[in-house]
Amino acid sequence: MTTLAWILIAGLAGGVLSVLFATIALKARVEWVPVMVSYAIGALLGAAFLEVLPHALELTGDFQRIGVTVLGGILLFFLLEKLVLWRHCHVEACEAHGAHAPAHDHGRSGLMITIGDTMHNFVDGVIIAAAFLVDMKLGVVTTVAIVAHEIPQEMGDFLILLHSGYSRGRALMLNLVSSLATLVGGVLGYYALAPVQQAMPYMLALAASGMIYVAVADLIPGLHKRVELSHTGAQIVLILAGVLTVWLVGGLAEEWFGAAAEQLGHEVHGH
Repeated sequence: MTTLAWILIAGLAGGVLSVLFATIALKARVEWVPVMVSYAIGALLGAAFLEVLPHALELTGDFQRIGVTVLGGILLFFLLEKLVLWRHCHVEACEAHGAHAPAHDHGRSGLMITIGDTMHNFVDGVIIAAAFLVDMKLGVVTTVAIVAHEIPQEMGDFLILLHSGYSRGRALMLNLVSSLATLVGGVLGYYALAPVQQAMPYMLALAASGMIYVAVADLIPGLHKRVELSHTGAQIVLILAGVLTVWLVGGLAEEWFGAAAEQLGHEVHGH
């Protein structure tokens, strides 16, 4: 398959599948949200430090510029979150629909979260495209990390929409429409980034900074609300499970794509 085909598949997986999985999990037990958050932290940090940043450094070798880009990216995502363009909510007691929120806000918080989620999904699509343009294995690992953190995010968004007065059907439809922004971001990212390969190391550094920011600034603080030793132990295990998943997926993807490339080479030489 072509690189664009992989990006299209990953965009659909990062968007539609995460919404469907989140809806299924939400119907099962709301208590699954903290579990998915812990796992998502591990997946995001694992992808950022084990795959994305090493690839960025391999491409440029300039540690200082990559470090400055990561730092600038973290500040950028901080500003975006302040402007409510990069909005997350992974637990029911978030400020958008927690104890101090009105019982019914006539859809205002739901509209805000939908706009923010659409922007966030679009950026995810661009990140996926950048990863696949550099390396197929990196693209697969990045997609896994994005799907992992999208599931608890979509669960939180779904709760906000219900709180805002939307029906379950309409809330699901809004989440699905918003998730298509991942696909749009992937396609636009492919056509915008393919001609400027020299910018790819810094795009990867920005992608890593986004993963790190979401994990450290958005997800981890929520885990500190449960300080019991048993919960802390479970959180650590789940974070490590997320890291391990990224490591295993990276190894399997490298083996699969390596075998595919070798087979293609044999076919070319055979002709």
